[in-house]
Amino acid sequence: MGNYGVPPVTFVRGSGTELFDDAGNRYLDFLCGLAVTGLGHAHPRVATALAEQASTLLHVSNLFVTEPQLEVAERLDRLIRSGLDPNRSIGPGRILFQNSGAEANEAALKLARKFHGRGRHGVVAAFRSFHGRTMATLAATGQPEKHEPFQPLPEGFRHAAWNDLAAVEAALAPEVGAILLEPLQGEGGVNPADATFLQGVRQLCNERGMVLIIDEVQTGLGRTGAWFGFQHAGIVPDVVTMAKGLGNGVPIGAVWAVAEVAAAFSPGDHGSTFGGQPLAAAGAREVLRIMEEIDAPRLARERGSELKTLLEALPGVASVRGLGLLIGVELKPQTLAGRTAGEVARTCLEAGLVVNGVTPTALRLAPPMTISTEELVEGVGILAGVLTSDTKETS
Repeated sequence: MGNYGVPPVTFVRGSGTELFDDAGNRYLDFLCGLAVTGLGHAHPRVATALAEQASTLLHVSNLFVTEPQLEVAERLDRLIRSGLDPNRSIGPGRILFQNSGAEANEAALKLARKFHGRGRHGVVAAFRSFHGRTMATLAATGQPEKHEPFQPLPEGFRHAAWNDLAAVEAALAPEVGAILLEPLQGEGGVNPADATFLQGVRQLCNERGMVLIIDEVQTGLGRTGAWFGFQHAGIVPDVVTMAKGLGNGVPIGAVWAVAEVAAAFSPGDHGSTFGGQPLAAAGAREVLRIMEEIDAPRLARERGSELKTLLEALPGVASVRGLGLLIGVELKPQTLAGRTAGEVARTCLEAGLVVNGVTPTALRLAPPMTISTEELVEGVGILAGVLTSDTKETS
């Protein structure tokens, strides 16, 4: 179907930061399949783990437990709680496996509704947010232009201005039982949340008994320089969703919830035939082991700082924003010269660099956390050449 347009390139293999197409051309991947392959392409240990699991046990359904699930659940719970205030005691949470970020957010929304029951089913999210493309997660997404083709959407969703605590409070009608936020808006333009904003939202939830859901689908697992983006603000969410980087390319998602909220789900309330199945869980298990061994958040902080410095030195760049290795590059109007950032991204692809236009004026960069300094320099050099040539051609 035509929803992705005509693919400009056919990739056939990858290794680390490198991709190769069917004509043998080499590319540097500064997008990671939309912040997915945080350990790079074809990581040998992940490949081995998948091959071994494929020859051992592929599927039994969620009527039974499998060994890979147990370690993944334990590690995720520990990493989520590792950044919490030591003065606030919080026991182990509970994990529900899904297949994707949209499914994880859908499950989180259902969990919040079940927790509160009828009458407090409403959810407040932020304008320019992105939470998925199922009907409920689309309704939660704060981009009205994406809503119109699919109206009427599920009711109960309200939106407030990003990083505006007063706007969020003004949106809190009596039926609102949950607030859903990203710690950094990825699809919305790479817009980080202010720590004081997230802290204020947490306080509102405490005061009014609301469930705070933090969407870490794009930001989780080291990407922002912390294990999870909410940890930069020092808050304790009630529910955390994740996917993308968890499997390094293998489809898997998960929902973490504090025990009190998790207890709202009873047998039969929600399910997934393939959620957390052995192959995906074995991949995620090895991904998490490697991420802890290499200290992925530290690498994201260090390489992210290098990348920002390189980008800020480019004359065509107006500003650089983001956290860790999730970066938005705002381009100067004279650099764009009437083109969109998406058109600049297509020229980058032709030059051997994979990025994308996340807004009409900004590029999104999300390289693997295993990227080298030399690859950062090479990739930014390609971008510099594109920006310079584009400016010359239109001047």
